Amino acid sequence: MQFHAKSMCQLALGIASSLVCAAMPVWAGAVEAGASLKWSTDPSTQCRFVAPESLGDGPKYWTGFCSGVTSVATGVGTIVARTANRAGPAFYGELRAGVPIIGVVSDEAGYRAGLFDGKEIGASKEAERVDIDDSFKVAERAAKQVSAYYAQQKNTASAKHYQSVAKQFASQLERD
Repeated sequence: MQFHAKSMCQLALGIASSLVCAAMPVWAGAVEAGASLKWSTDPSTQCRFVAPESLGDGPKYWTGFCSGVTSVATGVGTIVARTANRAGPAFYGELRAGVPIIGVVSDEAGYRAGLFDGKEIGASKEAERVDIDDSFKVAERAAKQVSAYYAQQKNTASAKHYQSVAKQFASQLERD
């Protein structure tokens, strides 16, 4: 799903060149590394993005901002994999020009947090504690934003679900 607001579209048009410039290092790094990014398209909105491999090959849905100019996901939000009518693994975090930067993947095994390496979130065994903490902070912000979106849509059940997810992410930061 996309966030639909006339002011967001106007803002996107006004800062489109800034977004393109900000995304250049991401694209340049992917091209230089020879990374073959696997793009997905949200079947309900046609918004495009790269999903972490752990989300599988099935349909994936983006809830967050999608550029009306490029149809590419940008900013904080969630990518949820769906099988039949059930939600599967999900990514909560930040995308730039459709490519994950930092966040958390939530699946049956628990959480995987960190930076995106071109294929997966948090795959590096040498991840810095600060990267993991920052990942949970970004994921919490994404879950809260998605909760607010669903509340605005009068979808109380989904709004409560994502608020609960945000609290779970916040609790990951409450340790020694």
